[in-house]
Amino acid sequence: MTNYRHLGVFSDLVDAAKRQQPLYPLARPGEATQAKVRARLGFCSGPETPLNVQTHAHWERDGVAGELVSWSVGYGPRTEAYVLKPAGKHGPLPGVLALHDHGGFKFYGKEKIADGPDGIAAPLLQDFRDGCYGGRAYANELARAGFVVVAHDTFLWGSRKFPLEDMPADLSARAGASGELAAQIQSYNNVAGAHEHLVAKYCNLLGTGMPGVVCYEDRVALNYLCSRAEVVPGRVACLGLSGGGNRSAMLAASHGGLKAAAIVGLMTTYEGLLDHNAYSHTWMLYPYGLALDMDWADLAACRAPLPLLVQFDEEDDLFTPDGMRAAHARLADHYAHVGAPGAYTAQWYPGPHKFDLPMQHAAFDWLKAVL
Repeated sequence: MTNYRHLGVFSDLVDAAKRQQPLYPLARPGEATQAKVRARLGFCSGPETPLNVQTHAHWERDGVAGELVSWSVGYGPRTEAYVLKPAGKHGPLPGVLALHDHGGFKFYGKEKIADGPDGIAAPLLQDFRDGCYGGRAYANELARAGFVVVAHDTFLWGSRKFPLEDMPADLSARAGASGELAAQIQSYNNVAGAHEHLVAKYCNLLGTGMPGVVCYEDRVALNYLCSRAEVVPGRVACLGLSGGGNRSAMLAASHGGLKAAAIVGLMTTYEGLLDHNAYSHTWMLYPYGLALDMDWADLAACRAPLPLLVQFDEEDDLFTPDGMRAAHARLADHYAHVGAPGAYTAQWYPGPHKFDLPMQHAAFDWLKAVL
């Protein structure tokens, strides 16, 4: 019996579960697998249209023309988003939905990857970008490279986050109500991490899951991007690191309007998560019951031959090397199976979990080629 570090004396639960039913069966690309993904995600049966869209501000800064817009997804606070494009160009241009990470940082969403009219939004963000993004707002750089970029807040982040006063008292009491803004941000992020488990319970009570709600909101945002007059119809992609890569995979699997998808630092087999790596990840990586239908790589490949870029960090401590390599092999097999091996691109980089400048340059070049 394999001993799993976070299961310990219950390590034999894995074999017991596998005796109940097969886990992670191979699910080939195609409409049947896409339908299974949408069924497991839930929140896939209604209109996915941004409601009451409003524009709040325009600016031009460092070669980027920006807008602050908002819309309603039909529940909760309004979603805020930045629309970024190269200054002086009015289209037609390809579009990219830039998906912010999880990062254990929910006080902000879009601001982690995009600058608004005044540059970096708040304390802690520069340190965060230094660790994850080579120190810069990559969405703005992508706009300067010739794309219309939308970066929006999704469920539980930024404008879509839960206020402390709406959390259970024993959670909200952990957050300090005063002090420097940086301390307040860090305190909120710590509480929001624990609160995610409660939100996941509520989503299950409502017949869906946190992955399904997040992905629904991302489909609404993608439909907004596609509606922009300066975006070339049919030339739209999505891109994200970590939790953003998680969102990119789910969005590509559940929306037929993408030309391409890029997943950064979020690719593994589910088997590769069993030994201690489940702990590090958000509920977004675990659509309820998906393991009965397929593996994570099957979800990511279900629209093959849709062009797909996956960037791996070789020393990423969120995944095992075996889990990443097995997922890569499974993706390559899927694309070969549909007769389009060249539509899948895998890139491997030394170092830890990140989307640094060399990775960004390579991803931007790939987006230019496919869009």
